[in-house]
Amino acid sequence: MARIHARRKGKSSSRRPLIAENPAWVPLSTEEVEKLVVKLAKDGLPATKIGLILRDQHGVPSVRLSTGKSVMEILTENDLNPDIPDDLAALMRKALNVDVHMLENRKDYATKRSLQLIESRIRRLVKYYKRNGILPDDWTYSLKTAELQIE
Repeated sequence: MARIHARRKGKSSSRRPLIAENPAWVPLSTEEVEKLVVKLAKDGLPATKIGLILRDQHGVPSVRLSTGKSVMEILTENDLNPDIPDDLAALMRKALNVDVHMLENRKDYATKRSLQLIESRIRRLVKYYKRNGILPDDWTYSLKTAELQIE
């Protein structure tokens, strides 16, 4: 498949080994993993960072294999779901950073184009999340409101 905003094909990346059950060497039990996920979420970390911390610092290769649930499912059970999904929030943060750069460097037309591409990705994601009921139908994106929504 081709890339979204480029006329070239992507390269395949490495994949996790296919395993169906939790390895025996994982040091934490199911309850401990769930408690850690809830504790890290209460500290204000997004689901992606929680997975990285569990992998790198606690030796849990996969939350889904350990608990039978994803990080987002655990957060939903404990009413810790974020208002804006992680991938959308990351793109909004990126757009804000590019906009700050554009205010300082008005003649940087390549950056202006990259901001257009980032906002295109944001609109595509918003449409997907509205269709699946994750975002409300009246939710709209703009750079001004993104500053208020992203901490």
